[in-house]
Amino acid sequence: MTSTPPVCSYEGSDYQNSFWEKGGRAYEDACEALALKKLLPLRGAHLLELGAGAGRNTPRYTGYEKITLLDYSRSQLEQAHARLGDNPNLRFIAADVYRLPFVEGAFDGATMIRTLHHMADAPAALAQVRRVLAEDSTFILEYANKRNLKSILRYLLGKQKWSPYTAEPVEYLELNFDFHPAAIRTWMKDAGFRIERTITVSHFRLAFLKRTIPTGLLAGLDSLAGLTGGLWQLSPSVFLRATSLNGTSTALPEKAKAASGYACPACREPLEDTPPLIRCPKCERTYPVTDGIYDFRLDA
Repeated sequence: MTSTPPVCSYEGSDYQNSFWEKGGRAYEDACEALALKKLLPLRGAHLLELGAGAGRNTPRYTGYEKITLLDYSRSQLEQAHARLGDNPNLRFIAADVYRLPFVEGAFDGATMIRTLHHMADAPAALAQVRRVLAEDSTFILEYANKRNLKSILRYLLGKQKWSPYTAEPVEYLELNFDFHPAAIRTWMKDAGFRIERTITVSHFRLAFLKRTIPTGLLAGLDSLAGLTGGLWQLSPSVFLRATSLNGTSTALPEKAKAASGYACPACREPLEDTPPLIRCPKCERTYPVTDGIYDFRLDA
């Protein structure tokens, strides 16, 4: 087992309530809903929702037969479970994105919304996503854009030291990163993805506009502005729809197929689904399943 970058954990946070429900983020939420509506495929078999949190976006993935919600924070998944209820088509997984507990090609879709900006090693995280996706799967990624109009103006006016034009990420708070669009495109290609569509989001993320213009109208205007995303990216948030390209193997081994898609995050040995405790036959690590939540975190 190799070491991985530090993980940003929302354990014990009331993020869903304080940031989304009471934090004046109705505009941002509406913008993201419209972007997802444009990018999601009409149907799919099994979606991996990375950084699912309290399940804010989960009800929007109606085209998929099954959804696996993954987050590092168990308390966030508990909120999601309470919010979404018991549903045999939903799985709740506490795990590290750098060590995803699934076999290769386990999913035919994935989303990562407001999550990559917590990744100190974004290329490694994207490579893990590609590993667990089958060929020709859809991956929808949202990332925080360092080359947005506000940061450009602040830089030109001398109110910001870091340049929005350089390719390296900027860490504006601990484990909070903004990325350059060109860097994201390079990392996606290197990970084995082909970007099919780009939509810019949250163009009007200004307090006075959100106070004065009805949310639906402002989000609709944002959706229209987002159609230019393939030409330029000047908004603080960018959505991509990508397709996973041919990987190193074309088919899963029979042993992996029989293991319900789980794999040991430490040694990648396929695992049998045996709650309340899953044991790896190779490295003998154990992973508990409590109240419907599978805990594959190695460092928790």
